[in-house]
Amino acid sequence: MKQGWREIIPIWVAVAVATVAVIFVDRKFALVWAGAILAGSLAVVSLIHLFKEDVDGFVTKLIYVAGGSFLMLSAASIYLLLT
Repeated sequence: MKQGWREIIPIWVAVAVATVAVIFVDRKFALVWAGAILAGSLAVVSLIHLFKEDVDGFVTKLIYVAGGSFLMLSAASIYLLLT
């Protein structure tokens, strides 16, 4: 799993940038974008493993990316709810 962080961290960075962008979007569309960002992050992990020969740790990477993305997007949703 030590090598898996090279794939997970760039996805988290992209999700963090997209999450900050969602805060500045119209509030009516914020949840739609949040769902699209979460789905996109999971799709990127799946695409990475589609083209790799080694499939070890796929589920672990999927869980880490989904969990981190969900935490970032839920924090942004709570911020939007309270402001």
